[in-house]
Amino acid sequence: MVITLLWLYISRNFAKIVGLESPEPLANLYTRSYFRATWVTTALDAGFWTAMKIRTKWLRDLASIVFTLYYLIAAEQADEKVRKVRGLLTVDHLRVSWHKSTTPYLSFLTKTLRPKLTRYPPRAIRIHRPSSSSYSEPVSAWLYFDGPLSALKNHTKVVLDIPGGGFVAMNPRHHEDKLLGWAARLELPVLSLDYKKAPENPYPYALNECYDVYHILIASRGRCIGMSGATVPRIIMTGDSAGGNIATGTILMILQSASNDAQRYADQDPLPPPEGLMLIYPGLDMNIGNWMSDEQMALIQDRRTRKRNRNILRRKSEDYYKLTPDTPHPSDDEEDKTLSPAIAPRDTTIVTANDKSLPALKPPTDAELDLISPSVATHSTSFASSKPQVLKTRLAMSSMISYFNDRILTPEMMRAMIILYVGPHTRPDFSTDYLLSPLLAPETLLAKFPKTCFLTGERDPLVDDTVIFAGRLRQAKHNLFVQRKELGLLNPKETFDEREHVEVTLIPGISHGFLQFVSVFPEGWDHIYRVAGWIDELFAVNESRANEGTSAREGVVGDYHFNHNHHHHRRNATSGGERPGKQGRRHHRRLPTTETSSADDDDYQPLEMSAVNPPPARLDGKVGDVAAATDGAAGKGKGRKGGEGGSGGGYRRDKSMVSLASEEDLLGRRMKGLAGGLMGHEG
Repeated sequence: MVITLLWLYISRNFAKIVGLESPEPLANLYTRSYFRATWVTTALDAGFWTAMKIRTKWLRDLASIVFTLYYLIAAEQADEKVRKVRGLLTVDHLRVSWHKSTTPYLSFLTKTLRPKLTRYPPRAIRIHRPSSSSYSEPVSAWLYFDGPLSALKNHTKVVLDIPGGGFVAMNPRHHEDKLLGWAARLELPVLSLDYKKAPENPYPYALNECYDVYHILIASRGRCIGMSGATVPRIIMTGDSAGGNIATGTILMILQSASNDAQRYADQDPLPPPEGLMLIYPGLDMNIGNWMSDEQMALIQDRRTRKRNRNILRRKSEDYYKLTPDTPHPSDDEEDKTLSPAIAPRDTTIVTANDKSLPALKPPTDAELDLISPSVATHSTSFASSKPQVLKTRLAMSSMISYFNDRILTPEMMRAMIILYVGPHTRPDFSTDYLLSPLLAPETLLAKFPKTCFLTGERDPLVDDTVIFAGRLRQAKHNLFVQRKELGLLNPKETFDEREHVEVTLIPGISHGFLQFVSVFPEGWDHIYRVAGWIDELFAVNESRANEGTSAREGVVGDYHFNHNHHHHRRNATSGGERPGKQGRRHHRRLPTTETSSADDDDYQPLEMSAVNPPPARLDGKVGDVAAATDGAAGKGKGRKGGEGGSGGGYRRDKSMVSLASEEDLLGRRMKGLAGGLMGHEG
């Protein structure tokens, strides 16, 4: 009996006995499965950071695993180690932490735990820039496709993925669970970009890379990745975390180019936007603040989305009530409004100790105000006329502050990533630069956005970015709907359906990066396949609309044809002829960087590809020249001075994009010092 009871006690309290029990308050912040996953990732970070100074690679890899096993048991020591490192983060720390999944031992373990999804391995490819680009260096990418390369000619749809990594780390190989899952479930090619990272290539280099890839996909009709080129490929873009920021910025560049250049040059075809956008826990605001504006609060409290956002509203309320547990407070369902007359009487009454009521105070008359100073008069008037208000502070705190102690993404990490991404030589305007912070995009561009789906954890420090940007998209689409209805362009009985434009899924009890560690968080597979279902459904809906004669892309007229000899785009006329465009004209306004270079001689170059592993016998097709997987790009791309490219003339540089000489600018020197410290050397 004693042995039985002892066994029952140990089995029920094993975690507490060995020190693995979830510490408060984080145990109640996340679901049990997600917290267990973060416990493993914290131990991995602590172990790899402990061993990162070992010079010998094989010994460092082995020591990382040994230290990780120790920190799995000593959970408190792991938390303390991670806390200290995050306080003095460098770019090396970030890369060691986020690149650990491709180290030999963890890579073997991940592949063992991952189900067999595809028969064909991913292929490393290099995509050449269009001739209108200010850069010449090819863009590296990985193609995930479960089939021989020759089968690509039978496909007209492609998923263009921009992976996350805090702008400074990670490539598609660190996102293979997601990419292989999509390739297997959709049976479509998934092209994931290995864009250049900061701080070596700061903003806006990665943004221009992604734009150029989309541009050449449309211009070459998909031939740059091995498709037939018979039609323009149908594209849906995806992005997670920092990749969501770049994906959204890329679409803004596409829409901006269509509205600006198409108006300036009437004979220039606008670049069509993708058919949809999938954003997974995106970071859309680089201007981290503690408080939310009234406009942002209104978007979260919108009656149409209040049910979906109720957990976010409740959490923001708890942030305040935890600090004032003894203070009475209204219910979570109460609207932000003044107190009712029953609670707040119209007149203010002063009650003496003898319980004798005096007449209600009245605002002073004009004659009385003339006898006192203006400042006293102002305060007296406001005091007499003021009414009790419901406290609004609880809903104004940003999620970054609400979840500042998050186990995956902390304010110190966000600070480091933003500084490294912007770089020491650029001073963008964080209040207006919507390519850096897409949350600031103007409503005229948001109204043209393709359908956008969001997937974010409710406890994510970046969840406000999702909710606010989705609200702004919904608002822009609704305003456009009302305007068209008032102009008689729509049926008066037609109603606005927000699901045709925006879908938001907030997952309770989880935070950031849950698709990155599905090996220890199996629920992540459900969310991977959920996004695949969205992509499949969106392709099907758009195809159905196209078959009914309704274009799924606003403003797209005719078809696209690419001319190799004259380096420009043509549109097939309805009569079957072709109307040439002007040579050298560009689809977009190029964002300059601090470097200069020339453009490619040819818009379309053969596909350069290599397999990671020996391909199976069924791999019977080749496209273009085969290149070794270890081949680097030939020469570093450099932007033309002033952002000029082709023969279309230069464009005025945006103020936020101007490169500043750090030795002549105090703020520039400050940024250089900060970035230098993060990169592990003196500024």
